[in-house]
Amino acid sequence: MVETMLAEFENELKGRIVPFWEKMRDDELGGFYGLLDFDLNLHRNAEKGCILNSRILWFFSNAYKLLKDEKCLSCAKWAFDFLESHCLDKTNGGVFWSLNADGTVLDSTKHTYNQAFAIYALINYYEISNDARALETAVSLFNIIETKCRDKDGYLESFNAEFKPSENDKLSENGVIAGRTMNTLLHVLEAYTDLYRVTKDSAVGKCLRFILDVFSEKIWNPQKKRQEVFFDLNYNSLIDLYSYGHDIETSWLVDKCLDVLDDAACRERIAPITACIAEQIYNIAYKDHSLLNECERGVDNTTRVWWVQAETVVGFMNAYQKTGDKKFLDASSDVWNYIKKYIIDVREGSEWFWCVDKDRKPSSRQPIVEPWKCPYHNGRMCFEMIHRIKAVESGK
Repeated sequence: MVETMLAEFENELKGRIVPFWEKMRDDELGGFYGLLDFDLNLHRNAEKGCILNSRILWFFSNAYKLLKDEKCLSCAKWAFDFLESHCLDKTNGGVFWSLNADGTVLDSTKHTYNQAFAIYALINYYEISNDARALETAVSLFNIIETKCRDKDGYLESFNAEFKPSENDKLSENGVIAGRTMNTLLHVLEAYTDLYRVTKDSAVGKCLRFILDVFSEKIWNPQKKRQEVFFDLNYNSLIDLYSYGHDIETSWLVDKCLDVLDDAACRERIAPITACIAEQIYNIAYKDHSLLNECERGVDNTTRVWWVQAETVVGFMNAYQKTGDKKFLDASSDVWNYIKKYIIDVREGSEWFWCVDKDRKPSSRQPIVEPWKCPYHNGRMCFEMIHRIKAVESGK
C-alpha cells in the first residue's frame, strides 16, 4: 500500500500542484494572481491576499527542498520579493492583510494569524536561499507578535495598521466575534516551531512552551475530547462548535512541535492529548471515506472541504506512526482515495475543488484560487506523506 501511495503523492505534487501554481505567477505586476473562479476564468485584477502570497512562498520553498527544481526556487524568490516589496508595512511594521493587483495596499489590517504565516514562509525560504533578509524579517515579525499582538494571557487577533486592536471579523465565523481563537494560536505555534527548528532561539522555545500551556489548559476540553474554537478574552468558549478539520490538523502539528522542542516533560504532558484528539476524530468524524467539516450545536456539517481532507491524510498517518494501529494507516489511504476521486479537479488548467457536498459534487462552485485557497494544505500533505512513507519504509 505505502509504495503505491508514495508514487501517487510524488506524482500529484510534481504533475499537478507545482505546475498549476507556477502558472499563477503574475509576471507583469508581481506576486501571484489572487483569483481563478470555478469556471477557470483568471481575474488578473483581483486582490492579492498576503496570506496567499506567504503560503505560496512557503510552498515553493519546500517544493525546492524536496525536488531541487530550479523553477520552484525561482517562484519562491518571486514570492519573497513581492512580500518584501509590498506585503510588509515599512512604516509601522508587520504584514498587511491584502493588496490590490498592482501591489498597493487594499486592506491594511494587521492580523496575528497573517504575521505568523509570513514567519512560516520566510524561515523556510531562508533555508533554501541563505538570504539574510528572510531571517531578519522573520525574527522582526516574531518580535512584533510578542510585543504588539499578545497580552499576559495569550495571543490577540486583529489590529489596524498602527497595531491598535480592531474587530476580529476575519477569523470569526458561525455568528460570533472572537477575542481569541484556537486557529490563530495553532498557526502561531506552527510558525514558531519552524523558527525554533532553524534558529534554536531560547526566546522562541519559551513561547512554544507557553503556547502548549494555553493549548492544554485553555483550548483543550478534556470532557468533550476536543478543542474549543472561539473565545472571549478570558477564554470562555463562545459557541458549541467542534472543528473536525482543525482538530486533526492540531494532532500532528503539535506532535511536530514536541519533536522539535525535544522536551521530555512537555511530551509526557501533551502527547496523550494529541493521541486522544486523533482517536476521537477517527471515531466520530471519519465517515463515508472522508472527514466531516465541523459540528455546530450538535449538527454535523457534511461538506467535505479540500483542506480538511488533506489534513486528515496527514493526521491519520501521524497517528499510525505514533501508535502502530493499522486502522489509522488504512484511514489515511482511504481519505486519499476519496480525494483522488472527488476533490481533485481533473479539468485541464485546474487543481483541487474547494469542497464537495454530501453527494460528492462541487455544487458550491467556490473558486479554485482565492485569498484562502492555496497550495499550503494539499502541498504540505504531499511533502509530509512523502517523508513519512519513506520513514515507514526505512523502519524509522
